[in-house]
Amino acid sequence: MRTLIAGGAGYVGSALIPRLLERGHEIDVVDLFWFGNFLDPKVGILHKDIFDLETADLEGYDQVLFLAGLSNDPMAEFSPSKNFVFNAAAPAYLAYAAKKAGVKRFIYASSCSVYGYTENELFDEDRPVSSMYPYGISKLQGERAVLQMCDSDFSVIALRKGTVSGYSPRMRFDLLVNTMFKTAMRDGVIRVSNPSIWRPFLSIEDAAIAYTRSIEANQRLSGVFNIASGNATLGEIADEVRSTLEGDLNITLRLEINNVHDVRNYKVSVERAKNILSFHPQHDVKSIVRNLIANMSKCKDWDNPAYYNIRVFKQLEEKEKAELVAAPAGRSR
Repeated sequence: MRTLIAGGAGYVGSALIPRLLERGHEIDVVDLFWFGNFLDPKVGILHKDIFDLETADLEGYDQVLFLAGLSNDPMAEFSPSKNFVFNAAAPAYLAYAAKKAGVKRFIYASSCSVYGYTENELFDEDRPVSSMYPYGISKLQGERAVLQMCDSDFSVIALRKGTVSGYSPRMRFDLLVNTMFKTAMRDGVIRVSNPSIWRPFLSIEDAAIAYTRSIEANQRLSGVFNIASGNATLGEIADEVRSTLEGDLNITLRLEINNVHDVRNYKVSVERAKNILSFHPQHDVKSIVRNLIANMSKCKDWDNPAYYNIRVFKQLEEKEKAELVAAPAGRSR
């Protein structure tokens, strides 16, 4: 099985690809490597922008997996225009080119953010979506764009993931459990923006399982699937992080509880993924924290800008602006 992974050098891809290689998959990655390269040397590399890919670049692949794009609300709100380009237009173009090249399956990394705000209801994939923010809107646009290309010769799977957390070789500390872990270890405090808000959380190991099940699914299978390890309020997640760290490391932590207004509140059912993809989550908040503890020595530089997508993105934006300003002077010489 030959698979091309767009954005495969990122947080999820760096944890997923070793699992796929172990199972005998042939993997190539197309990426601009904004966050570095932690991939196995056996992985083929296409150092290209997605929009520079041509049909010939995609010929010979059985499947294409889209993990690229801008990955959370802060990134989307910092640059709404690029958010819509990277999260909606890019997967649409890549799916179009892949289908034209004879690829048989396209897998899109969607998000539970598309649900926006729900009142104490467990949402399945048939419930209405209502996000009013750039990130959730763009992920839904990307999802709908790729799904409309589905037919008997081109399978499309969209995974609406909960907030991913856990250790990856391309580490991030701007994600739910990871952020709580970082501030606990660095500052001795776990901050909660609003303890009543519900979120589906997802272990990075369970995320890797979900993508593996999708890649290895029956070729005729298509559809949208919620993917989460569980649902919990932010207050409950903070309590779990605190009790695990205090118990395992024999430390004392405090909670800092705020009541910041948040219009993102949702919990999801994963029954469809269980019944059709055979996705059975194996992890909870405690196991995510223990995964972080086990790998803490590899990423204790808590404030390294590389661990925060928005910081890297801002640096790239500043560099791009500086190059544009310098270009005319350079040409005049």
